[in-house]
Amino acid sequence: MFVSATPILHADLDAFYASVEQRDDPRLRGRPVIVGGGVVLAASYEAKAFGVRTAMGGRRALRLCPHAIVVTPRMSAYSAASKAVFEVFRTTTPLVEGISIDEAFLDVGGLHRIAGPPEAIAARLRAEVLARVGLPITVGVARTKFLAKVASGVAKPDGLLVVPSDRELEFLHPLPVERLWGVGDVTAAKLHALGISTVGDIAAVGENALVAMLGKSAGRHLHALAHNHDPRPVRAGRRRRSIGSQRALGRRPRTPDDLDAVLASLVDGVSRRLRTAARACRTVVLRLRFADYTRVTRSTTLAHPTADTALLLTAARQLLTTALPMITERGITLLGVSLANLGDEDTIQLVLPFDECEPGALDSALDHVRDRFGGKAVTRAALLGRDTGVSVPLLPD
Repeated sequence: MFVSATPILHADLDAFYASVEQRDDPRLRGRPVIVGGGVVLAASYEAKAFGVRTAMGGRRALRLCPHAIVVTPRMSAYSAASKAVFEVFRTTTPLVEGISIDEAFLDVGGLHRIAGPPEAIAARLRAEVLARVGLPITVGVARTKFLAKVASGVAKPDGLLVVPSDRELEFLHPLPVERLWGVGDVTAAKLHALGISTVGDIAAVGENALVAMLGKSAGRHLHALAHNHDPRPVRAGRRRRSIGSQRALGRRPRTPDDLDAVLASLVDGVSRRLRTAARACRTVVLRLRFADYTRVTRSTTLAHPTADTALLLTAARQLLTTALPMITERGITLLGVSLANLGDEDTIQLVLPFDECEPGALDSALDHVRDRFGGKAVTRAALLGRDTGVSVPLLPD
């Protein structure tokens, strides 16, 4: 039972893209499915059982699972499914905070009298998503956002796990350190080398020792999570703080021209989404994941807000140029762009002129053509003949 605590649900669709494909094509059900050819965008649990993972190169995935069925991504179908699932979330509670295209936090603390205990609400949510959208979903229930997300991860696939408020550390401490937010392969290796393998081990070390091992920010962060200290509430009703997209690149070497083509395609897409939402941004963020699984971000803030594609691409290219030495040394497996520090449509925009056109006229004309004839009706000359992969939105629009 939850005592004097606000229960939070973390709802996470299972193998989302692959599940949509299996839903829409009965021949794929129960069979290993890989979404994406050159790079794995998603894998069904049948394929994951053979070691196939997201962002893995397609050739390696097929070596691991030769009988897998490879399907072409259908982003429009995934977007429609995401919107339908989020509608179910919002009919469950008005307090919904989306954190990606296929997962969200839900605050159900005020629903006990009318909807029953949180475990009953979670069970109905799972049944409703399956009935209305046809997709399996896993739900974790706990007193904090962090622990609810951990619970859903443990319960996957297609499960429900409730962590009572009086047994939180009993549940959390035996788990491997990799369950903590912020513990990737590099941090996990450092901790294992020091004999720290479980969350309970981290809790026993103490904050000062963790800071000495991992640095001030990471040490404090992991110490707090190991004790389930997470005061963040579910935040609903806020306008999007950023709009982003990313592409997994596999492990084959990429030239600067290859990366520039991917970057241009990403910026074209996110800037169009920015204009569709009547927003303008001041901060451009570049996200990189290297071949050793480490990640870095680079950002730049413009003097004035803008939704102009050319200006945003110029800023993103400058960030990529500064990162090229790291990419050359360490390899790259993922490239992403986020437009942050957003303002509304009445924000003064900084734009670049295009010949004699009114500023921003080119973007408006291209948006009109794409709206009428499809997103691929117009593209950059530099992108002709190039396979830049599939853009994956970081959050549902």
